[in-house]
Formats: sequence, C-alpha cells, structure tokens
Amino acid sequence: MLALRDCVTEYLRQMRTLADELLTIAAVALGLPDNFFTRHTTHSTHTMNINWYPPMTVAGPPAQGQYRIGPHTDFGTFTILDREPGKGGLQVWSPAGEWEDAPYDPDAFTINTGDLLARWSGDRWKSNRHRVLPPQADAPDEDLVSLVFFYEADWDAKISSLQPPLGTANSYEPVLASAFLRRLLDAITVG
Repeated sequence: MLALRDCVTEYLRQMRTLADELLTIAAVALGLPDNFFTRHTTHSTHTMNINWYPPMTVAGPPAQGQYRIGPHTDFGTFTILDREPGKGGLQVWSPAGEWEDAPYDPDAFTINTGDLLARWSGDRWKSNRHRVLPPQADAPDEDLVSLVFFYEADWDAKISSLQPPLGTANSYEPVLASAFLRRLLDAITVG
C-alpha cells in the first residue's frame, strides 16, 4: 500500500506542476504577467479520480440513454486526463453543435478547460462539454481506465473576469473560487 501511496503522491506533484505550466502558458498567451493565474494556485485545491469503465461482460448492457459519464463540463481551471481510447470513449461537443470522438494520442494527455478558467478568462477560453459513451455492443469486452486530475485555485482566490480586449464582454461579478466551486458542486449534489 505504501508503494501505491508514493506513486500517487508523485503523480499528483507532477500533475500540479503541469497544471501550473498550462496556467502560465495561458497568461503569456493573453499578454499578461506569467504568474497572473499561478499567483492564485499556491495552495490550490485539486482532485484525482481513477475511473474504471468495466466491460459489458461485467457491467451488463447499458440502458437506453445511459452513459459511462453523462454530458458535463469540468469545474476548475484545467483537467488533465490520461486515458485509453475506446468505442465507448470520450466525446466532445464541437463548435458545429455535434458530438465528436475526442482525438487520442498515446503520447499525450487530453486537456480540458474548466468553468473557473472560462469565467476567469472572460470566456476567452470556453469550458468544453464532454461525455463518455456507454459500452458498445460491438466491443463488449472493452475495459477502459482513465486517470483524471482536476485543478482549481486557492480556496480564497478572488476571481475577476477579464474584460475586452483580453476577454469577451461579460457581466461576471468577482467571486471567491471557493464560492464559485461550491455553487457548482451543490448543483450536482443529490440528497
């Protein structure tokens, strides 16, 4: 068990480093100081999920309209996803208004922009809607695993949305990262 803990701890450290590098790139791309976002991630919250998508032979056939994970957006800044490809795999909502299989490269991560960064950037970057398809009848033995790292910001970070020319015109009020994320989490809480 100690070996697993050490492995996961190191993985989380590397994902935090990568997430901060992505936030630095985002700031530089906007012509902002390179620490514009990362000055608010010194004690950022983050979560890692290990998602196992069992084969139909274990889970049974999906019900009509069932997904492995239904359509949603992620809540934080960036989500870093290490995934396996599959017929019952990840799809993204395209600008053309239809679902498309997410591109897959075995030597790369899949990166999603979350709701917090979308708001922070004044919707310069959108939080992309995505889903994971159910097991497919022509691949009943498909067994997929994904490592999902969700990166947020310091709990007490005050998020003020960028305005034009950097962001798009918006009327977002400044908000604490914790209040913003809590509202989103409460909206999906059952019970």
